[in-house]
Amino acid sequence: MASPIVIIHGWTYTIEPWKQTVELLRAQGFEVIQLKVPGLTAPSDEIWTIDNYVTWLESQLLTIKHPIVIGHSNGGRIALHYLLSHRGAFEKLILINSAGVETAANPLSIKRQVLRVASKVLAPLKYIPGVKKIVYRVLGSDYGRAPKNMQTTLQHMLESDRDFSPRDIETPTIILWGEDDATTPLAMGQKIASEMPRARIFTFPDWKHAPYITHPSELAEAIVDAIGVVL
Repeated sequence: MASPIVIIHGWTYTIEPWKQTVELLRAQGFEVIQLKVPGLTAPSDEIWTIDNYVTWLESQLLTIKHPIVIGHSNGGRIALHYLLSHRGAFEKLILINSAGVETAANPLSIKRQVLRVASKVLAPLKYIPGVKKIVYRVLGSDYGRAPKNMQTTLQHMLESDRDFSPRDIETPTIILWGEDDATTPLAMGQKIASEMPRARIFTFPDWKHAPYITHPSELAEAIVDAIGVVL
């Protein structure tokens, strides 16, 4: 029997968009477990750091032995940090448009700078209802839509990328990346693949950041193929 598949989603407030991909995987006989991440799909008023999320993931995997773990975006970031202190815990890691590293041309770094400037510019307008929310939406940021604790959590997540490298992670890793992703650009996936000793990257021209929404069938097929790759 194949190992269970554990999905750690990205920065989202619902797992519903994963439904079609998950159903396709289950139809092929895989056990699929979707974790609900605190502060996002599981209620939490706390401010989270990457270390807190590693501890949380440890608690979720206590009864799941040697899973195949899928990490999308922020979920990939959590999985990578987990493996630094839990070597050999996963049978395989599958990263999908993952966060977790910085590159010279990483738009997340630019976005962070833009948000800092925006927060200063908007400070005098903080008493006008809706102004900040509208501006952050125009910027295309998850920051302005997050509750206060998750705004700080997002800052912690971005800061955890500084100087992080997955070079010491020896878990077999397949990296699936959308070439049209403007949120976590392809350069990030290429950097992860180049630094990890047992990793291969496969790219998809039409994928953006959330292929479980735009290409659920193709994503399910790519995951099944990734499980079969021997590294």
